[in-house]
Amino acid sequence: MTCMKIDFILASIALAAMAMPLASCSDDNNGGGDNPKPDVTLPDDYYTGGLLGTTTNVTSSAFEQNAKAIDDAGLLETFKRGERLFESNYDTDTASTTPMHGLGPMWTRYSCINCHPNYGHGHRITTYDSNERGNGCLITVIDKDGNVATSLGEVPMTVAQAPFKPMLDESKVTIEWKHYTDDWGNKFPDGETYDLIYPEVTMPESALYSPLEVNGQPLPMSEARITLQSTIGLYGLGLLDAIPDDSLKAQYKSESAHATLNPRMWNGTDFASTGVDGNGHPYRFDYFCDFAKLQANTSLWEVTNVITPMFPYLYINDAYARTSSKAPDVQAQFYKYYPEWNKTGNVETDIYNFLTSQNQRVEMNASQCYDLMVWFRGLAVPAARDVQSDEFQRGKKLFTQIGCASCHRPSWTTGDDEVVDVYNLTNHGAKAMPRYPHQKIWPYTNLIQHRLYMQNDIRTGWCRTTPLWGRGLSRKVTGADDRMHDCRARTVIEAIMWHGNSKSDARWV
Repeated sequence: MTCMKIDFILASIALAAMAMPLASCSDDNNGGGDNPKPDVTLPDDYYTGGLLGTTTNVTSSAFEQNAKAIDDAGLLETFKRGERLFESNYDTDTASTTPMHGLGPMWTRYSCINCHPNYGHGHRITTYDSNERGNGCLITVIDKDGNVATSLGEVPMTVAQAPFKPMLDESKVTIEWKHYTDDWGNKFPDGETYDLIYPEVTMPESALYSPLEVNGQPLPMSEARITLQSTIGLYGLGLLDAIPDDSLKAQYKSESAHATLNPRMWNGTDFASTGVDGNGHPYRFDYFCDFAKLQANTSLWEVTNVITPMFPYLYINDAYARTSSKAPDVQAQFYKYYPEWNKTGNVETDIYNFLTSQNQRVEMNASQCYDLMVWFRGLAVPAARDVQSDEFQRGKKLFTQIGCASCHRPSWTTGDDEVVDVYNLTNHGAKAMPRYPHQKIWPYTNLIQHRLYMQNDIRTGWCRTTPLWGRGLSRKVTGADDRMHDCRARTVIEAIMWHGNSKSDARWV
């Protein structure tokens, strides 16, 4: 690549980085929580979530608004009940039959909102503390091939009630943010500099309660790699769910013609068997594309360990169950806390059976799960700001010119949006869900995973293109601008420059 071409690319990136904040962080001239009414004087990209999924509220509560689809379905009270479930803390009172009780025997957060500040992206952390509000980063331990250490799982449980101990002693985890120098020396041709940082996470073997394993095989700590994964913003998920499967398939087919895609997801001509769920719906949500339909979201069960009718068992792995069942201190007190589990008289067997039971006491019933899903699916996206300004139009033009739109696809059109009710929360359709049929939406994502080859990269190296809608409001809503899967990018410029590794799928732009 010639120096002239590099200069042009870097100058374009610098201009785009300056233009984007102007386009997305303007004055609050649309306050309040009203859903938009059609206005023929406004371009269609003002309605980021279409007419059914956009809110005109661009204040600090912008990510918390219900979509017009909620009002149209008469679901506002249901939406509010789901919101209360999301924001409320669970407690460990197993005697109560009222909502929000029964948490245990271990968990990572007391409530969902602890990870998603005002429903937005988590902020950067310097210590691993489950009690820190807005600390959405979770630890994942992997082997050299990117396989998750099954003895800790996707979400290590860091808090426990007696007689059990946490899977991981988070006080022994150390997070160090290191500086990285890229191919351009962290400097633009005009002399402006930027700083790139990335996290290195370390912990001693003594921090682990049970031995480190991958699918039953020992994983030496010396061969383990530890990564951070931040929470995503929750607004607009129902709109992404409404994008037709065949539209996503067409996107994969188009991109596979000129790019290498994750073989777990795409076999070259069609979705791989590991790229779809049991009903053939392609995986599209989260950084790792690890669930296909919004109703199949398992995060409540995985993070808070709340027992639901869909998951009537604990998010606890076999390695932990084996270790706990053999621990003398756990055995000495187990029947004191769980007398109903004195079933065999063999305390080791009873502890193991309790932790691995597939028939645990339900803590959130099906009706509450329905309320929560209505809320998940009903969150609106903030309208775009200043769409008719010169700054917005220049930024939009540059965004396309330099190639960003190749992965951050600006718009999609939703389909009929016949809601796929994975766990029959709607009683075979008797209960309504917010729906978004035939809406032109502007999420700025292709919903496909690519590789950026960043220093201390994301777990598998493959990361779904993050939707950009609403991100200009992050500081106002959450108090932080942190971006990317582990919050390593503190600004738009840093996020752009992390795409620039010589092997990156985005380097060509």
